[in-house]
Amino acid sequence: YSQADHQEILEKYSEEDQQKLFTLKPLYQRALIVFGGPLANFILALVIFFSIYTFIGKDFTPAVINEVQKDSPAMVGGLKQDDIILEIDGNEVKSIMDVSKYITMSTADFIDFKVKRSYDELILKVKPNMVLSEDNLGNQLNKRMVGIKLGAYNDEINHVKLGPAQAIYHAAHEVYYVSISSLKYIGGMIAGKADTSQLGGPIRIAKISGQVADVGILAFISMMAYISISLGLINLFPIPMLDGGHLMFYGFEKILGRPLSQKTQEGFFRIGMFLLLSLMFFTTFNDLKDLGLFR
Repeated sequence: YSQADHQEILEKYSEEDQQKLFTLKPLYQRALIVFGGPLANFILALVIFFSIYTFIGKDFTPAVINEVQKDSPAMVGGLKQDDIILEIDGNEVKSIMDVSKYITMSTADFIDFKVKRSYDELILKVKPNMVLSEDNLGNQLNKRMVGIKLGAYNDEINHVKLGPAQAIYHAAHEVYYVSISSLKYIGGMIAGKADTSQLGGPIRIAKISGQVADVGILAFISMMAYISISLGLINLFPIPMLDGGHLMFYGFEKILGRPLSQKTQEGFFRIGMFLLLSLMFFTTFNDLKDLGLFR
């Protein structure tokens, strides 16, 4: 949509019809409408997490190290048996379930562990190994491993149903954490520090969806929340053809006081098409490789 298109619309439509056209709406209204799509993805994830924490509950079992494997990164870094893990890379460990998540999503060369040992709190740096392993569904993946086995504090599982206020807080925190971690992971892939083989497309999503559905409805719904966050996040990327690309154009329009020229927009769209096709090719290649087609 360029200045020339704007003039053509003014000449073609009556004033009454012009008031109904999206392209003639004020800039802030167009931006809000476009942003509504990705926002709906985040809201869906928020509602799913809120429902799970309210009706099913959330785990708050403290993470205690039951075993440190010999000559492992954890042993080299100074972690010991019976250490209680308080934080990983500045993220508070509220549940034993958080440990694997925070280790997997880290991209730095060293992972910072804050642990409680007796009455002392220590910060230890651990350099993880990248190990080819299997997830709980049997899919092979390169996983960051530090060489520890965890257990519940005092062997007590603390699973709690949350009230509305706590549930919305933890749901919002989960959406925020996944969004920020995903951006960091993408940045790590661009910088060559993160494993690009974990980037998948529709084939892998379909495969994992089927596997998760076999595990149970709760796992399947949870996965839908994470997919929804990813879709919302990707849609906000400043790439033409995505909602983020339109928002980028609106930003230029706000700064310049007019829409970009038709030629400039076409140039951006060509770049966007190239980026999207490249991403589709790469993710499809990873999906087919995951299925064993390429070795």
